[in-house]
Amino acid sequence: MEHYQNFKLASYVYAYYLDGKSAEQIQSDIDFYKKHVKLNKVYLETHRALVDIPEDQMRMAKKIFEDNGFEVSGGITTTVKVGEAKPAIFDCFCYSDPAHREEFLRIVRYTASLFDEFILDDYYFSSCRCELCIQEKGNRSWAQFKLDQMEEFSKLLVKTAKEVNPKCNVIIKYPNWYESFQELGYNPGKQKDIFDMIYTGTESRNSNYNGQHLQRYMSYSIMRLMENTAPGRNGGGWIDLGGSSNNLSYWLEQANLTMFSKGRELMMFNFGTLIDSPALAALGVEFERVDKIVGQLGNPVGVSTYEPYDSDGEDQLINYVGMCGIPLEPTPVFDDRAPVLFLTQNSAYDKDVMPKLEKYVREGGIAIVTSGFVRATLDRGIKDMTSVRPTDRKVRGTRYQLTNLNVSTYNVHVSDEPVEFTVMNHKNNATWYDVLLHVNDFSTAIMTEDYYGKGFLYILNIPDNFGDLYKLPKDVIGAIAKNFARKGKMFLSVNPKFNLYMYDNDVFGVYNFNEFKQPAEITLLGDEYLGFEDIETGQRFTKPVRVNPKPFRKGDSATFRPEPTETVYELPVFTGGYKFFRLLKK
Repeated sequence: MEHYQNFKLASYVYAYYLDGKSAEQIQSDIDFYKKHVKLNKVYLETHRALVDIPEDQMRMAKKIFEDNGFEVSGGITTTVKVGEAKPAIFDCFCYSDPAHREEFLRIVRYTASLFDEFILDDYYFSSCRCELCIQEKGNRSWAQFKLDQMEEFSKLLVKTAKEVNPKCNVIIKYPNWYESFQELGYNPGKQKDIFDMIYTGTESRNSNYNGQHLQRYMSYSIMRLMENTAPGRNGGGWIDLGGSSNNLSYWLEQANLTMFSKGRELMMFNFGTLIDSPALAALGVEFERVDKIVGQLGNPVGVSTYEPYDSDGEDQLINYVGMCGIPLEPTPVFDDRAPVLFLTQNSAYDKDVMPKLEKYVREGGIAIVTSGFVRATLDRGIKDMTSVRPTDRKVRGTRYQLTNLNVSTYNVHVSDEPVEFTVMNHKNNATWYDVLLHVNDFSTAIMTEDYYGKGFLYILNIPDNFGDLYKLPKDVIGAIAKNFARKGKMFLSVNPKFNLYMYDNDVFGVYNFNEFKQPAEITLLGDEYLGFEDIETGQRFTKPVRVNPKPFRKGDSATFRPEPTETVYELPVFTGGYKFFRLLKK
């Protein structure tokens, strides 16, 4: 049976499909799949909401899939109706109710008796706030109560499965709303060591019409976050046609970004709804190209972005930043060996983050922190590293100036629409401003920099509406991206929405999500490369549009900060698509 060379393809077969389905219909649907995609594996669901699949029906379905050459595992969706209705969104199990707990364990025993592996769909959270939960919570916060409760039950769940089937591999699938995990008991910091494997929801859906602030980049970044949560044990990424069926590009983008993150397996949700759908055929065509690209990608690299377990603050902000063409590598670990660190308000959840940050920068690190991080750490030590102080005042404008400690320009870059920013006061010449917003003879800093010890601290002013980052002009995005690329190889100057993916084998990719053609430039740093080539066509790009001026002494300075050569190329522009390139060494 033919498969893709560089990843596995799976499909989740939910209980509503399996319920009462004949052997002939299942085989017919398998034949439809074989026409369009190279499927490796299926996960057959034993329980969802009011549906339990009888053993004879499940064994029949399992045999048909196995006879067709597929790997077969089990699945459970943890929604239920037991006893009186609970005040729980989506009717998730109540883990304080003995009847609910026993019903869940019954389903686990049944599933483990049929399969050597099963996955929990991403309803394995606790949204219940019934009287039993209120009493058991006590004086704890809801987040701490749910974290404690789900840690305890997870241990019991895995223990129960392995008592029935010692070979059973139990997988927990995490949803895309990682900033809310702690409030509902998702506890990757502990559960990564309880479950045999994890799995990752990469369903970015339609970013305009949902309440989750999901951006396309999330399908890439959350995979990297979960890879760094359980290295080598993140089974794959899970995409969903829901919220994407009105625009198949959203569906394909979920899949593509999941694969560009170097996911091992892609799970399609779900088997039944994709039957006779153009979505499956479109994915099949796309995968022929993606498979060849993925085979040429090294390990993903990007700016280390600290997302501590159980944190929140600037929810999903990193994905808005990623849509500005800045490559990020989210991780739950503060990486003091990273050449550049990016810290948001989420990072401030770590009570020891300021001593870590101060030591890192003092010893030569480059850190970029957001205005939200500054607010969260004002009384925890950030004042000793910068003169920047956030105020309660706001300004709104369209005119930007770029400047830094080496080069100042008097060119004004104008956005099509005004953006509102918080006024960030700073003391002149104690802190420098790299990007300024000018409004009616007044200015405020959008990005600042401070010397500190042997390193540098940059502060990025984030608008209240994260989506307003997309209104910033190309050259402003480039000036911000340049600071993220300190000690790196390249940066993009683009009008969002672009993604930049970088790999440790000198390959990089660019995804353009814009509806219309946009000017875009890529700046290569240093003298090592003479350009780049398209890894699919071999077309070379070796003629730069310019080489930026070298730094010089500012004012009466005695020295200037050395910077690498900046060679600027026009980026081959493509609307609603992606290209991958290999850097060409001299």
